Amino acid sequence: MSDATLPLTLSSEVSQAPLATRARGYWRTVGRRLGRDYVTLFFALVIVAIALAAILAPLVSPFDPNATSMAHRLKPVGYGNYLLGTDELGRDMLSRLIFGGRISLVMGLVPVVLATTIGGFLGLFAGFVGGWINTLIMRTMDVFYAFPSVLLAVAISGLMGGGIANSLIALTLVFIPPLCRVTEAATTQIRSRDFVEAARASGASSLSIILRHVLRNVLAPVLIYASSLISVSILLAAGLSFLGLGVEPPTSDWGLMLSTLRQSIYVQPVICALPGAAIFLSSLSFNLVSDGLRQAMDIRA
Repeated sequence: MSDATLPLTLSSEVSQAPLATRARGYWRTVGRRLGRDYVTLFFALVIVAIALAAILAPLVSPFDPNATSMAHRLKPVGYGNYLLGTDELGRDMLSRLIFGGRISLVMGLVPVVLATTIGGFLGLFAGFVGGWINTLIMRTMDVFYAFPSVLLAVAISGLMGGGIANSLIALTLVFIPPLCRVTEAATTQIRSRDFVEAARASGASSLSIILRHVLRNVLAPVLIYASSLISVSILLAAGLSFLGLGVEPPTSDWGLMLSTLRQSIYVQPVICALPGAAIFLSSLSFNLVSDGLRQAMDIRA
């Protein structure tokens, strides 16, 4: 089946197939489209490799990431047993990069998941109910949405102080307004559709309509947008650590490693660039996987 005939075929099947069958057919189509997107599959494997290395960090790291050795400061890539050299305190760069992946993945995924849950609920509620409740929720979100995400994250982290927990809270608060807006816009479009009006006319409760009809149609665009925020969350978390508002030493974190190594950039520029390369690769991977997921799920485009 070609992409050109897919929308027509799906539309004819949708009109006759039960809801569960349509859902399974939709996700099978998404899976087939993803299977043909080799760029997305490659970078998905990169994400899996980073995640596995982070999860198995104590087993795959050659050294203790916090073990210092002043006799081996700023050794170049390939020096002795140090595959990627050492930092300004003689700590193994490979081990710190592997352990730093743990923090970066947590800081990338947890705020987006929390913001999707909270912002999605607020947007779904505001879009479905409408009226003054919609106005109250969305104008409140607009107040936070008016600030650039970087400045808002820095301001919240500065007020709350450093640490992983405070950084997670700050990033979650940054991502709630845009996710709420996306969910509200999608819900507002869906609630006026004929099948929602038919469900109301048949006597279905508001909760049943939301769960069985609205949420199913809103979920795809919200998930696509949320997945695109993971790379942004990784970059913001690294920026907070770089400014001293995120992870505190001696915890291994890519942003913190950039901050501590910046004074040695003229001595070992390659070593100083390694944390930045890790941030770039992980952010690029999540960004391209999100783009591939968007194209695969947009089967009517």
